[in-house]
Amino acid sequence: MIPLRDSTRSETVPYVTVALIILNGVVWLYEVALGPHVERYIFEYGLIPLKFMNYSEHPGGFLANALIPLFSSIFMHAGWMHVIGNMWFLWIFGDNIEDRLGHLGYLVFYLVCGIGASLIHVVFHPTSTLPMVGASGAISGVLGAYLISFPHARVHTLLIIFVLIRFVEIPAFVFLIVWFLFQFLASTAGAGAQQDVGGVAYWAHMGGFVVGIVVLFLMPKRKGAGPPRHDDGFRFRM
Repeated sequence: MIPLRDSTRSETVPYVTVALIILNGVVWLYEVALGPHVERYIFEYGLIPLKFMNYSEHPGGFLANALIPLFSSIFMHAGWMHVIGNMWFLWIFGDNIEDRLGHLGYLVFYLVCGIGASLIHVVFHPTSTLPMVGASGAISGVLGAYLISFPHARVHTLLIIFVLIRFVEIPAFVFLIVWFLFQFLASTAGAGAQQDVGGVAYWAHMGGFVVGIVVLFLMPKRKGAGPPRHDDGFRFRM
């Protein structure tokens, strides 16, 4: 399922969402410019669970092996499809959460979700020596918040099932629950795989989703925020 747009209209300009997309893009282009040196960069600024758990045993201590990677890893990506996919989801769903929380509140929310997702990944893979990078955990938090905030919104979706390709309109709560179930099933299917062979950080996705729901309830709404408005002028037909 590839989301194309949602029906919820924002009342404010999503400055923070746009800034985050630009920042992630700039960091990715910097990674590309590093060429053969990018691997060293990823291992230095990506979050490595084993180094995080044993930070005192590595040069740089807590700052270099735990605190900095918690933040820097959120803005790094491992490939073109990785960064494009993440930024597309952020563009589709992020503006409405920013509209609900306000610009500053949304920025705090995004960072907390990203850090929370990373910590959950470390808890489930404490001996992994591979760096985790990507905004997926933070964006998963945005998805969790969207599920709670706009469950009756519609997500205009490109649905691809083998040779079947259709444009469909899916309720947001269905789209997001199916997304979460896919993360769970994928993590279960790969539960027996070694943690040093790479792959997708599904527990960070699920963790970020849950963190987003919890944090949303702890944060105040933007002053003046009204009930969600939906755009009825754009529909796909089955």
